Amino acid sequence: MRNKIPRVPVREQDPAVRAKNFEEVSYGYDQSEAMLEASRCLGCKKPSCVPACPVSIQIPQFIYAVETGNIEEAARIISKDSSLPAVCGRVCPQESQCEGACILGVKGEPVSIGKLERFVADWSRERGVKFTEKAEPNGKKVAIVGSGPAGLACATDLARMGYDVTVFEVLHEAGGVLQYGIPEFRLPKESVVKYEIDNVRALGVKIETNIVVGRTVTIDTLMDKEGFSAVFIGSGAGLPKFMGIPGENLNGVVSANEFLTRNNLMRAYDPSYDTPIYVGKRVAVVGGGNVAMDAARSALRLGADVTVVYRRTEKELPARVEEVHHAKQEGIVFRMLTNPVEVLGDERGWVTGLKCLKMELGEPDQSGRRSPVPIPDSHFDIDTDVVIMSLGTSPNPLISSTTPGLEINKWNCLVADDDGATSRPGIFAGGDAVTGAATVILAMGAGRKAAAAIDKYLTNN
Repeated sequence: MRNKIPRVPVREQDPAVRAKNFEEVSYGYDQSEAMLEASRCLGCKKPSCVPACPVSIQIPQFIYAVETGNIEEAARIISKDSSLPAVCGRVCPQESQCEGACILGVKGEPVSIGKLERFVADWSRERGVKFTEKAEPNGKKVAIVGSGPAGLACATDLARMGYDVTVFEVLHEAGGVLQYGIPEFRLPKESVVKYEIDNVRALGVKIETNIVVGRTVTIDTLMDKEGFSAVFIGSGAGLPKFMGIPGENLNGVVSANEFLTRNNLMRAYDPSYDTPIYVGKRVAVVGGGNVAMDAARSALRLGADVTVVYRRTEKELPARVEEVHHAKQEGIVFRMLTNPVEVLGDERGWVTGLKCLKMELGEPDQSGRRSPVPIPDSHFDIDTDVVIMSLGTSPNPLISSTTPGLEINKWNCLVADDDGATSRPGIFAGGDAVTGAATVILAMGAGRKAAAAIDKYLTNN
């Protein structure tokens, strides 16, 4: 019986070893492990996993191909809906999406869909398997702002439809948050990110880096003078938020965005690169999301003792359970029900500590999570050299402020309908630029919806 086969575990680096290196934590499945795990799939006639996937991968079909050993066919099936399978197999929150909807998870362990997707993608990369079929060129140009997951997904689908697609990226490397936001030990840059971006390029997509849309060129210029018939804005949400407490301007206080960008994109973790990053001996990371876990685990690998400070309980942590589990295994300390009220410093202007209040949970807030309430006279200090603020991000207002008629909301997010259409005809948007900071796969789903809407808009279908 398929449902009696236990879930196949994934081999990982020993926590004591990996805490001192930036090599990938998970080794993934080999083919025999993948085929055994695939044999657990029930092949449901009405699979609940597919609608739970933001890009609608045909999950039972690709898993059946893995089970029968036809890995190239599995790769072909995935490629129809996802341009970044090796990325998604590693960083998607499958537990709350496809795996969370798996019927086997009701009474046991769901099929390890994400690890199977990763296996298929890695198998394809190692053997040079690519799928570059596309329609004949239709002579129409579309511009994509941002080369993150939303932009890459949109560009892939449009290129396959026959459009002439150019992606404009502000940084010197393509990939957006895949390059600067997710650490090497979770998402290898050369073997995974660069390879999958090269696959997008193989479809004919052009990627221009070091282009600041809103400064180097405006969207109106792209449409009025450069001949682009439509524009998709997938510029993400890279503007960090801070608490507004005393001491945040001290030396040693950084946003998680800045910390991870320097560490990832500028390879500060690599001694052969002349871009060091200061972590001191003790780091406090304020926040409880996936970015906070990434920052904390990176700081640990750079040699610091790390404490995560979060104002609710572990039950309310928004980070993936797997990431919290790995962080604890590696020795990171969690101070729950703790809220910073001041960053402490010395006479030279450097961080020396974090003054905090103990909290307790009150009534649920608008998100459904119980609101933290301070306990009077419960102040205490945490000794620290560096404070990393990981409180979320919002879209940079540069594009909206240089594009007349483009509507934004009170959070500086672009206003767009479910298909990505904005208040300006021909301009579409999706991903974090619309929703605020979210996940890679949700951004990809928005990019795919926008690609279909752009095609409909340009063909009047």
